[in-house]
Amino acid sequence: MNMPKIPMSAPDLDERDYKEVLEVLKSGRLALGPKAEEFEKLMAEYAGVKHAIAVSSGTAGLHILVKALGIEEGDEVLVPSFTFCASVNVILYEKAKPVFVDIEPETYNLDPEDLERKITKKTKAIMVVDVFGHPAEWDEILQIAEKYNLKIIDDSCEALGAEYKSKKLGQFGDGACFAFYPNKQITTGEGGIIVTNNDDIAKIARSLRNQGRGEMGAWLYHERLGYNYRMDEMSAALGVSQLKKIESFLQKREKVANMYTEKLKKYPWVKTPVVKPYVRMSWFVYVITLEEGLDRDKVIEEMEKRGIPARGYFSPIHLQPYIREMFGTKEGMLPVTESISKCTLALPFHNNLKEEEIDEVVRVLREVVEGNLLKL
Repeated sequence: MNMPKIPMSAPDLDERDYKEVLEVLKSGRLALGPKAEEFEKLMAEYAGVKHAIAVSSGTAGLHILVKALGIEEGDEVLVPSFTFCASVNVILYEKAKPVFVDIEPETYNLDPEDLERKITKKTKAIMVVDVFGHPAEWDEILQIAEKYNLKIIDDSCEALGAEYKSKKLGQFGDGACFAFYPNKQITTGEGGIIVTNNDDIAKIARSLRNQGRGEMGAWLYHERLGYNYRMDEMSAALGVSQLKKIESFLQKREKVANMYTEKLKKYPWVKTPVVKPYVRMSWFVYVITLEEGLDRDKVIEEMEKRGIPARGYFSPIHLQPYIREMFGTKEGMLPVTESISKCTLALPFHNNLKEEEIDEVVRVLREVVEGNLLKL
């Protein structure tokens, strides 16, 4: 019997979500309304910070933070290459230079030792990424930032709800950003939110997202160069509804991840995700690491033929064509990143993945890997 195709990811929506969005549509107030304000209030409370500023995407939020921190041409920003391109692109938008840092081989987050080695007189900030929902090593990173007087942006777009030593992400660094694409822990369709305890950053961020307008200025009075990075009311309404269910969502995702880990741990050709004992993982994706010598891309191809989607996570940013062209980066610069990136494989993952679907994913994966088809 053929099972229906298993999606790579899926949002978790119900009648409450539909109702919230429909009420906004019926109200006629589709932008600059009370729902965005409500979403911001709820998110600030959830993250344990003073300010939350809703924006149109996680990328928009990160860009605003770069701009609000005064990062500009000639500045260097330390950033992992093992991330989504937006973490780097927002640095380039302001003509600053990304300096790529290697990752540690367990959680695939920034390696603090390599981070400190890469600091120069031009270094102004660190872009920290909490990869796959696992918090970075914040104690060490904060000590380094303080030692060298560096700004910190937390790209926590993949990690809403994660905790580092019982402290929620969003409270570390000068500002942080969460994102709400449909494959994230909660969704607003498109959308993101900046969180910070810094009053000045919050004030600048609110202006920048709204075409540079001041808080008290007239509609056509612009204090600075800004952007149309606002979140609309329909997205915010969905965010309000989704955020009220965040704890149940995180528990669902953890249950799915634990089932995968239990079913995969007996196979010698795979490494399951590492979760440090002092963090709360907020599962964004479920990424395994295949043993060296297996052709990861061939595994993906063969799984797809059998009806199971899979993805490589991540392809190093420093080896992307546009970055090579801009900075002359090349293979061999980040050995851990380059080695790990060839072996990582994201499996289908979402809140409501059933055990029989997980069994099917694991069965196909095992069939493909152990079929002696894929040795290099």
